[in-house]
Amino acid sequence: MADVLSRFNSGKIWDFKGGIHPPEMKDQSNHQPLQSLPLSSDFYIPLKQHAGLAGNLLVSVGDYVLKGQPLTQGDDLRILPVHAPTSGTIKSITPYVAAHPSGLDEPTIHLQADGLDKAIEAQPIEDFLTLTPEQLIEKIYLAGIAGLGGAVFPTAAKIQSAEKKVKLLIINGAECEPYITCDDRLMRERADEIIEGVRILRYILRPEKVVIAIEDNKPEAINAINNALHGANDIEVRVIPTKYPSGAAKQLIYLLTGMEVPSGERSSSIGVLMHNIGTVFAIKRAVINDEPLIERVVTLTGNKIQQKGNYWVRLGTPIHHALRHAGYQLDERFPVFAGGPMMGLALPNLNAPVTKIVNCLLAPDYFEYAEPEAEQACIRCSSCSDACPVNLMPQQLYWFARSEDHKKSEEYALKDCIECGVCAYVCPSHIPLIQYFRQEKAKIWQLKEKQKKSDEAKIRFEAKQARMAREEQERKARSQRAAQARREELAKTQGEDPVKAALERLKAKKATATETTQVKTINTEKGEILPDNTDMMALRKARRLARQQREESENHSIEQETSVQKTQENLTALDPKKAAVAAAIARAKAKKLAQATDSSISEQVTSTQKTQENLTVLDPKKAAIATAIARAKAKKLAQATDNSSGEQETSTQKTQENLTALDPKKAAVAAAIARAKAKKLAQAQQKLEKSQE
Repeated sequence: MADVLSRFNSGKIWDFKGGIHPPEMKDQSNHQPLQSLPLSSDFYIPLKQHAGLAGNLLVSVGDYVLKGQPLTQGDDLRILPVHAPTSGTIKSITPYVAAHPSGLDEPTIHLQADGLDKAIEAQPIEDFLTLTPEQLIEKIYLAGIAGLGGAVFPTAAKIQSAEKKVKLLIINGAECEPYITCDDRLMRERADEIIEGVRILRYILRPEKVVIAIEDNKPEAINAINNALHGANDIEVRVIPTKYPSGAAKQLIYLLTGMEVPSGERSSSIGVLMHNIGTVFAIKRAVINDEPLIERVVTLTGNKIQQKGNYWVRLGTPIHHALRHAGYQLDERFPVFAGGPMMGLALPNLNAPVTKIVNCLLAPDYFEYAEPEAEQACIRCSSCSDACPVNLMPQQLYWFARSEDHKKSEEYALKDCIECGVCAYVCPSHIPLIQYFRQEKAKIWQLKEKQKKSDEAKIRFEAKQARMAREEQERKARSQRAAQARREELAKTQGEDPVKAALERLKAKKATATETTQVKTINTEKGEILPDNTDMMALRKARRLARQQREESENHSIEQETSVQKTQENLTALDPKKAAVAAAIARAKAKKLAQATDSSISEQVTSTQKTQENLTVLDPKKAAIATAIARAKAKKLAQATDNSSGEQETSTQKTQENLTALDPKKAAVAAAIARAKAKKLAQAQQKLEKSQE
């Protein structure tokens, strides 16, 4: 640790191996001050804009949100939230095109802006020293801040992992990529806020030295930072030579200390931590102003853009919206790049949104861009190895990548490749080496993920098997303990089985309960003892007879009334006087029959009820006698009905005699109707008798 500080304090600038000096095109965009891009009507916010996993959704389709409102949340410092860039309504949460050369979709929130730009209530503070380092880390995390230099690693997790390990804190203001000037303009115009952010980091990490490293091609930025320090010596400004890729983390550390970060380890292992200028500014806004990361400075440059410069762009703004407001001239022959010409990625779809990783939109014309030349065979010239700033052997990695020899690729430290693009830039055979390396890294990552899931599944299976074996042993142990306890109890009771004794007691209890219950029984001719159900059978039969007689009587009354009505209708067509007399006689007889029927039914019901009451207290013989009495009463009711039917027939005959003296045809019809009704009544009577039998 002391060696790092001693080497830094020497003031020497070490030069790393390799590197190049591509033409600088920063003058296109660094002369104009920062501008604010007009708000778009639609924003597309990817759920994941950092190196890690996406958070859990906090909103649903149709929700109204405010500017700065969190849309997702995580349960770990590596799972950063995203926030609403403006106020509006959530229209959908579906896959949408990403700012990536693959053109693949990723889960995205579509926010339709209302144009009001209403913000949630902020709680700014004046002095960050009133908060603990833990509280400051939490605020940085909740603001969703990731590294804005290109790595987009969660800042809060990076800070926490390096606590109490940092001796030298480096603020990276090199910005070595050609064309990009967003950090340059930020240092020129917001130097005071940047220094405040650096002091917040120093308060959390407590390093012994803090340095802001800036390339010598940014004199205005260097002066602005020095002026913002106001002569304070707690933060040092170190000017480094312009060379690509001096802004890469490991190369910048070597420039300042002459020490290399070990392969596969983080810079904190040697006591160094690095943050980008844009990240530091975002930390200040999050802690002091209570503003989440919802916008960043983006450089819009290239000859196809008329109004070149640096703009404040809200995250989620469609790229075509930003380009259109900067005067972009669409030309399908030339691609648009997200990032600089060295490490930037060609965008297949300009509908993709601006995210935390997009620091530049480059739209070149034919003077700046030419179609890639045809790939030729490698001639083993070693130009790529000589220019590699990480001391790799790109030509060997190229062959391993083409043959998918993943083991050899890892042996030759492919993971240390920073994808700076220097090897492809100097290759005389025009081999797109960086593309091969990216594909090989992706394949290795997929294989490792697959192996990781397989190992996790194996661990779960083995854990399940161990648990089942353990449970089986526990069951056997319980059985053995139960058997031992039973043997001990047998010994105490002098050999008497306690289970058998308990069963005997249960049987005796059931037998006692059976004896106390009085159940009526009868003895059959064979001497069998059966339950006596005579009372219940007699009661059911009496109920059935009463119901049948009641139904037959009701049907008979209805038919009689119908007959009387039709007879009256026929008589109306004859002599009025005779018809009136005949109708009066018929009504009187019908009334008499109804009274007789009602009286009989009432007696029968009363008799049935009494029979039911008596049956509950009689023995089988008395129940049989009661049933016989009920049948006799039913027969008497049937005879009364027969007498009523006879009277009805006599009345019908007299009516027919009266009708004979009238019109012969009408008399014949009336007689036929009367005979039919009498026949129907007789049939009903027969049915009643059969049911009674």
